[in-house]
Amino acid sequence: MATIAGNGPPSILMATPPLIPQSTTRGSNSFKLPSFSTHNVTQLLKYRKEGEGEEDHKKAEKEIKSLVKKLKKKENLHELERALSSGGDIPTRCVTLPRQLDGKDGASAQRLPHVVYCRIWRWPDLQSHHELKPADVCQYSYYNRKSEEVCINPYHYIRIVAPPIMPVLVPNRPTQQPLYHEPQSTGLPQNIDCPLSSDPLPAEETPPPAYSEVPPVDSPADPQSVYSGVGSPIMSPLSAASNTSVNPIGSPAQSDYHPITYTEPAYWCSISYHELGTKVGETFQAIRPSIIVDGGTDPGTTDRFCLGKMCNVNRDNITIQARKHIGQGIKLMYIGGEVHLECLGKNAVFVQAPNANLRNRWESATVVKVPQGCLLDLFNSQDFAKRLADAVHLGYEAVTQLQKQCTIRMSFIKGWGADYRRSQITSTPCWIEVNIHGPMQWLDKVQTHMGGPNGIIHSDT
Repeated sequence: MATIAGNGPPSILMATPPLIPQSTTRGSNSFKLPSFSTHNVTQLLKYRKEGEGEEDHKKAEKEIKSLVKKLKKKENLHELERALSSGGDIPTRCVTLPRQLDGKDGASAQRLPHVVYCRIWRWPDLQSHHELKPADVCQYSYYNRKSEEVCINPYHYIRIVAPPIMPVLVPNRPTQQPLYHEPQSTGLPQNIDCPLSSDPLPAEETPPPAYSEVPPVDSPADPQSVYSGVGSPIMSPLSAASNTSVNPIGSPAQSDYHPITYTEPAYWCSISYHELGTKVGETFQAIRPSIIVDGGTDPGTTDRFCLGKMCNVNRDNITIQARKHIGQGIKLMYIGGEVHLECLGKNAVFVQAPNANLRNRWESATVVKVPQGCLLDLFNSQDFAKRLADAVHLGYEAVTQLQKQCTIRMSFIKGWGADYRRSQITSTPCWIEVNIHGPMQWLDKVQTHMGGPNGIIHSDT
């Protein structure tokens, strides 16, 4: 209250609230954002495909909030909502983010933006960008590296499926087989660095167009039915016989051969941990398509093999120090008969994958150095099927040699081979061995029918 001097009665002046200047700072602009942002997040969250629980819901909400902040233009949000609300039934434009926001510099393959949002709104079981290819209408797909923008419209990507693995035809009676000579090693394993082509697809490369699309979006997708899109489909030379009622010219009569089919096992691989020449701890049986092997100590999870909990009373100081640097380790991904590796830790891993080495035209014993953020293909079932069909004609010993392609070895921290002072993996302080079960069991069935090196055929028909 205040008075004004004068002859009249005192006047009362009401205090006037101070004017708040309309700031143009980021803070005042963001004051209006929550209502707009919350509305959009709520709307977009409605279209989320259900995952495994509350944790998935929270992750999805966090990712959608982040996306709403990144999409500066309202028309982008509206276009995204049109795509989601229609379930892809109406044509929609690309919804893009600047490519520098896509985390391509060493980010996890699961953190690529188109993978994140395809997982939220279409396929909760999506593991990797290997499982996707762009739709024809997409102008700014992730795989178009010449573009400065990346489309994250989930209906601009197609999930691709693997071609079937054809049965191997094994003779029902002994045949004269050529003398088989095992390829001779040239000495110590060669060493190379992880090739650039093992990064997410290079600029000029897109996933192969030949693979069929998956069923409609609402159909449940089997994560093990998805093909990674790396390489071209390879079919057995004899597989054509099972696709036609008339034998191709020069092909054997079906009654002379027994088809040995591939069966997917309950556990797709087993992982054993070793220190120098000693196996340590129990073998991990992998049932989940994505497995992390790291230096943690969390026990009892089905998607994580923690090496930090492994005890060895004879562990030496070099091994103790090496184990401290395993860190986030690696991720193994099993997608449609293919095995891929991503290095998550700060330190490189050193990988010997005979099947992948032969596909790359390297010596089978080659050791590849895989640094953080790099992806490497380890095994391809279509390629293995072709090699198995060829080996059957070379005899039992040739089939036996394929067992080596089903085993992958990798060391943490320390490398081995021609370029290192350690010539064998058993000289490295900590390493793992991965056995791919499906191909191994397939080999066993083929060998059982072949009857052994003497060619005594066993019929299981």
